[in-house]
Amino acid sequence: MGKTFSAAARVLAACLLPIVAAGAAAQSADGVYVVKQAEGLPTVSVGGTVIPYKEVTLAAQLPGRVKYIAGIEGDSFEKDETLVAIDDSELRAKRQALIAQMATADAQLRNAGVQYTRELYSPRSRASPGGMGVPNLFDQFFTRPMEDFIGDRDQDAELSADLYASGTQIQEARNAMMQLQAELRALDSKLRDARSVAPFDGVIVTKFVEVGDTVQPGQPLLNYADVEYLQVEVDVPARLRPGLREGMMLRAELDVPTRGGTATDGPGVPVRVAQIFPMADPQRHTVKVKFDLPQGVSEPGMYAKVLVPDFNAPARVNPVVPRSAIRFNGSLPGVYVLDEQGDPELRLIRVGEPRPDGKVTVLSGLRPGERILENPGAGVTSNWSRGGAGGH
Repeated sequence: MGKTFSAAARVLAACLLPIVAAGAAAQSADGVYVVKQAEGLPTVSVGGTVIPYKEVTLAAQLPGRVKYIAGIEGDSFEKDETLVAIDDSELRAKRQALIAQMATADAQLRNAGVQYTRELYSPRSRASPGGMGVPNLFDQFFTRPMEDFIGDRDQDAELSADLYASGTQIQEARNAMMQLQAELRALDSKLRDARSVAPFDGVIVTKFVEVGDTVQPGQPLLNYADVEYLQVEVDVPARLRPGLREGMMLRAELDVPTRGGTATDGPGVPVRVAQIFPMADPQRHTVKVKFDLPQGVSEPGMYAKVLVPDFNAPARVNPVVPRSAIRFNGSLPGVYVLDEQGDPELRLIRVGEPRPDGKVTVLSGLRPGERILENPGAGVTSNWSRGGAGGH
């Protein structure tokens, strides 16, 4: 009889030992967290949109037919690469005609210079009127000198007038050449406008035309943006503007989970105040603010919430607990509070907004100084407690 009882006791002990050990291990593995009061100013979550650091809309500068598009949405290009080209055959034909006119003007300019030189060294005013033999000699030795003597003719005045006329021809030829050169520069400018080049390194965001489309001046061709660096554009209420300054570091919550973050980083990503617009919106009473985002954490057009400090609100006095300490029974949140003997009991709480440091504000149910299980395991069980020693 005694042997039978002792054997049964050993079997029962062997069965209970793993259960007790498991419960002790579960409870010892759960860290104890002392409830603390929230520190710092309250924050206001303000929604905004992720935008590229630089974005431009390339538009047509002259009418024509689109003959070339470099790629599709998402294709990357370097600065000064051609993105869109419009057919410029007519402009190139006009350029060839203009070059021919410039060649003619250059010939006229050189001819005017030759005529001026001839007039300078062999003036026409001193040449004989023509003929041969005795009449020519008589005119040179008797008629011309007599005209100068009696004042009927002034060869110096004629020479000055001929030189002035030749100089005028040179100036007119130069002016014609300058006019043609100006027209050539204007035509080359139009030829450049027929090509839309990348103003910086970036990607095509949106295409508005295809090859073969006919466009008019001012018609959008495509959107081009630098998506390597992103910003969050937020309309901040005017009352929160005094709490912001350029270079200030805040946190933002994105639609997509961050890559490369750690559990200690808390939710969201750090952002920096990049630009504060100098004037508020008179209808909405908001100030536009841009925040710099870390690289590779989001995409343009996504939604983001920035936690902006509110200096006008009173400081927080509510306690905070880690997110891992909260357990839900249906929709009721609660935490395991340790009593004086160290036994856990589940207490209902009312949670507030999450904090950037990975903790949650508790509106009611706890007070600073109480001890709770930071990460209660599956083996921790207790009855619900709707009130503590402090009357929570």
